[in-house]
Amino acid sequence: MITQFPRFQGNSLLRNADRGYQKKLLIDKHFGHVYTEKEFDELCFEYGLELDEVTSEKEAVEKERGTSAVTEKLSDQEVYKIDIPANRYDLLSVEGLSRAIRIFKQQITAPEYKFAEVPKGGLQKIIVKRETADVRPFVVGAVLRGVTFDPENYASFIDLQDKLHQNICRKRSLVAIGTHDLDTIQGPFEYRAEAPKQIKFKPLNQTKEYTAEELMTLYSTESHLKPYLPIIQDKPLYPVIYDKNGVVCSMPPIINGEHSKITLNTKNVFIESTATDIQKAYVVLDTIVTLFSQYCQTPFTVEQVEIEYEADGRKEITPLLSYREMTVTTPEINTKMGFNLDDNTIATLLNKMSLKAEVSAPKTLKIRVPPTRHDILHACDIAEDVGVAYGFNNLVRKLPESNTVAVAFELNKLSELLRVEIAAAGWSEALNFALCSRDDISTRLRQPDALAQAVHIGNPKTLEFQVARTSILPGLLKTLSSNRDMPLPLKLFELQDVVLKDSNSDVGARNERRLGAVYYNKAAGFEIIQGFLDRVMRVLDVNPAKDGTGYYIEADDNPTFFPGRCAKIIGPKGVHLGHIGALHPEVITAFGLNMPCGAVEINIEPFL
Repeated sequence: MITQFPRFQGNSLLRNADRGYQKKLLIDKHFGHVYTEKEFDELCFEYGLELDEVTSEKEAVEKERGTSAVTEKLSDQEVYKIDIPANRYDLLSVEGLSRAIRIFKQQITAPEYKFAEVPKGGLQKIIVKRETADVRPFVVGAVLRGVTFDPENYASFIDLQDKLHQNICRKRSLVAIGTHDLDTIQGPFEYRAEAPKQIKFKPLNQTKEYTAEELMTLYSTESHLKPYLPIIQDKPLYPVIYDKNGVVCSMPPIINGEHSKITLNTKNVFIESTATDIQKAYVVLDTIVTLFSQYCQTPFTVEQVEIEYEADGRKEITPLLSYREMTVTTPEINTKMGFNLDDNTIATLLNKMSLKAEVSAPKTLKIRVPPTRHDILHACDIAEDVGVAYGFNNLVRKLPESNTVAVAFELNKLSELLRVEIAAAGWSEALNFALCSRDDISTRLRQPDALAQAVHIGNPKTLEFQVARTSILPGLLKTLSSNRDMPLPLKLFELQDVVLKDSNSDVGARNERRLGAVYYNKAAGFEIIQGFLDRVMRVLDVNPAKDGTGYYIEADDNPTFFPGRCAKIIGPKGVHLGHIGALHPEVITAFGLNMPCGAVEINIEPFL
């Protein structure tokens, strides 16, 4: 995952007068040292990161929009773009990055994150109404007291929330973060779910009040908030958080209220995060409070919030800030990494990675994992941190202890030989994703029953990757659609796996190696696609025959192909290999094509 200083989102440089930019000067300030580009690159590499690019605000915008399209005055100051591991949420802000690397360099010790004393009036409370269960059932909260904001850390605070929303929060679908000036609102707070017409408030950076229904229309053309509207748009009730006096704090996951807006003058920050995944909410809240509690009046101290669920009377106190204890053996670490380090050396290396480690017994380490390191799940993660701290460049090269001779899998060997022969015959190879949309393998191929045989992705990131493909053809037809302006004819093939449900398999599915080809021209070219099949069979040393020793084709009905122009392919021993024919016009148009197309798809595994 790429994180950038200043902030980028996707491919667009976001500019906001209230946020500013995190320049290299800000990085030097937090590190307490002025690094050259080469020095900082080496420092990042030493910690297992990569300085991906050194650019500037002006250069980045010019690259995106073009020089002539840029009219505003932009900064020429250096901006660092750093490649961060996707599970290291604690490195997504300059505060977390600098803290982790300074601990690594042993310039500072790892802070101890503590809970503040309970105020005289008791903890702030969020009461969760029972109707929220059908919308966003969970909420967590925290308070940062005595915060000192300046333009730089204020921008970093907002930026971290944006990065978390795009990353672990899955574009706010799993978790939505709300931050408020606690001095402008009063607890206890109520987390409710109400009809859109009943919710009315002044949203962030707006000058008048809107109902939730009106906000959906208002933000339907707003590029930043428009992607989040579908999360709740079709629900009868929208989530909303009120304070004691009926002031709307936020309407998650869309927008906060203007009334409790965070400013540079804010001293006490109230953080609430609504969620559909409570574990992700814990991680998000821990990340925010551990990174920014350094600006509190008492650094690294967080005030907890009580969560009360009205439905079952359950109560929780958040954030958790849990320190987890793990035990590993040094032989296990040495074996995994190829080291031969003693107990104390490994403990020292782990302390450099913000993991408090001590020797509890000979060849045994007791490790205390801080709440910033939610990426530590297993002994393998501990071993990786030892490797990073030791330095992978310091590993001693040695020959493997066992001698082996590699042999290609027969199926892969056959596939490679076929690819060479087919390419030599004038066909171009395509390489497509193994995942596709549900429509690709069902509606567009006129195969409504295909979904029953498909392996479905439980939580697809996009509509394009919902199922594992059950046919090679959708990918080839999409490739044709993307290249339909190329000179005709287009002759494409692909030799890859499809995934099919299989109750006899340990994992409930199996891979099947298939060869697919399409011929796209002003005529379907059935003779061309049949010539392709004949050439493949000749290469496989299979002759035309109906006596069980060769292959033949016979008429068949398949909804994907044009009626009367489809045949099934029968191989040796009567095995059904696949289909060949001219595609149905509805299939052709469904993939954005407008000319006839011949196609063939066969299973090559029977030829092993």
